[in-house]
Amino acid sequence: MPEELQMVPITVTVNGQRHSLSVEPRLLLVSLLRETLGLTGTHIGCDTTYCGACTVLLNGRSVKSCTVFAVQADQGEVRTVEGLAEDSKLHPVQQAFLESHGLQCGYCTPGFLMSVCQLLDKNPDPDEKAIRKGIAGNTCRCTGYQNIFKAIHAAAESMKGR
Repeated sequence: MPEELQMVPITVTVNGQRHSLSVEPRLLLVSLLRETLGLTGTHIGCDTTYCGACTVLLNGRSVKSCTVFAVQADQGEVRTVEGLAEDSKLHPVQQAFLESHGLQCGYCTPGFLMSVCQLLDKNPDPDEKAIRKGIAGNTCRCTGYQNIFKAIHAAAESMKGR
């Protein structure tokens, strides 16, 4: 007879909203976001951290939510792609991806957006090398990266002076 899992109480703030709930110790953060909180903008691509589609910001740092347990986010602040736009206005990174055609099918886009937000937060004027390093954990399978690079440069330019 399988042993019953003990639930663990956690409190996590997601996109500014505080949630207190009990979770299985092995529940992944991506599952908490998608299945429990209904935030389906964070995608599950590979389950192995390769693709980065599940990238979110945890306490300001990008993490692959498919390899982080929800209990590890206890008392933390999570920002997902749903938390980027404010007052129905796209975040500058979202706007730059839209205007620069930095996406095709869009499956990888939420992860790219979150990685770029972290990149530009740390380095508001990144060069090509810094951009490559900043998005190294994200993979787009259907397009070249040229428009993604254009979008990152455009986002950096529009965020200057913010």
